[in-house]
Amino acid sequence: MTDLFASDATAANAPRPLADRLRPKHLTDVIGQQAVLAPSGPLGSMVASGHLSSLILWGPPGVGKTTIARLLAQVSDLHFVQISAIFTGVPELRKIFEAAKQRHAAGQGTLLFVDEIHRFNKSQQDGFLPHMEDGTIILVGATTENPSFELNAAVLSRAQVIMLTRLDDAAMEQLLARAEQELGRDLPLTDAARIALRTMADGDGRALLNLCEQVASWDAPVPLDTGDLSARLMRRAAQYDKSGDSHYNLISALHKSVRGSDPDAALYWFARMLEGGEDPRYLARRLLRMAVEDIGLADPQAQIHATAAWESYERLGSPEGELALAQIVVYLALAPKSNAAYVAYKAARRLAKDSGSAPPPAHILNAPTKMMKEQGFGAGYAYDHDAPDGFSGQNYFPDGVARPELYQPVERGFERDLAKRVAYFNKLRARRADGD
Repeated sequence: MTDLFASDATAANAPRPLADRLRPKHLTDVIGQQAVLAPSGPLGSMVASGHLSSLILWGPPGVGKTTIARLLAQVSDLHFVQISAIFTGVPELRKIFEAAKQRHAAGQGTLLFVDEIHRFNKSQQDGFLPHMEDGTIILVGATTENPSFELNAAVLSRAQVIMLTRLDDAAMEQLLARAEQELGRDLPLTDAARIALRTMADGDGRALLNLCEQVASWDAPVPLDTGDLSARLMRRAAQYDKSGDSHYNLISALHKSVRGSDPDAALYWFARMLEGGEDPRYLARRLLRMAVEDIGLADPQAQIHATAAWESYERLGSPEGELALAQIVVYLALAPKSNAAYVAYKAARRLAKDSGSAPPPAHILNAPTKMMKEQGFGAGYAYDHDAPDGFSGQNYFPDGVARPELYQPVERGFERDLAKRVAYFNKLRARRADGD
């Protein structure tokens, strides 16, 4: 079986980075992805069956996508070819496909690993399809972006998406111990500094090993504490792409935390987005949307306060203006929730679409001309202010459209009072219908 991790540098006995030296040689050595590599997991069961199909490995940086692809080729006895979508064009792809065809004709399969596969455009992605279908290649793509949005449906229909997760703290400690074993000594860190080092890597195994290599190179006579470590190392920037998955995942987390009335979680996700460099104006707009969509008439002041917080940010600027936004995050999270008006609006839109061009009933149409009066426009209209209780109870829906109950207020916040008003008018409307 070919050793896919051998290199010219190894043959020349040249120094290799710690991350390269610690690349797992077997799938069982991969840390942090047991859910997919276990015998009952999608990759574990695929390997056990001896039938490898095309895959998309989706996950954050430093979780083992490249390593897993190499090891899958090794256990499947496939020729491994690795390319990056950033640096590979159509001419190079044609050469790769032609070489794979020759190997296929000779009885040798090819696992083509495409890093950053989402960088290929639609036509380039389509170019893989015939070679996947006839068995010339097994495609294993790696991406940090959501495949649902970034990859063609045709490619996704021919490949299984495997989601890899960021390494948790236990996995990071396991990797740290493995690094120390390779280095032949413990890192000169206190227990607290050891935790801080894992935190700095932020779930990225490759980043952790690079940090370990730096720490191991220091001549530290005594273990370093967290202050010493922070002074010597820069914390890894949190993974956040304002136009990618992180952006949508975090705003979803913020929105659902507000909807779930959890101010602490809402503040946390709000802060995560700010730390990632999110535009506060985007957050202000989304917070106003939450006030309208999830709080609505349960607290009519929420929309006013959200608008005021946005205006306060515009007047104060950054960083002081973020406090106004943080305050509205807390206010919205603790406000009574109702989407009754939102649900009613969507139902009204559906009803309007279904009822087509049905005109208003004639009695509520204006009759500014003699002809229109002769046609019955406005005939029988009851002026509500003339009724003793200011309510005529007339029908305002088109003839032939059954009266629906679109707005159904909840028993929370101000909508509790609105529910009483709805019930009151429904009662009067029923009495008017009975001739009272």
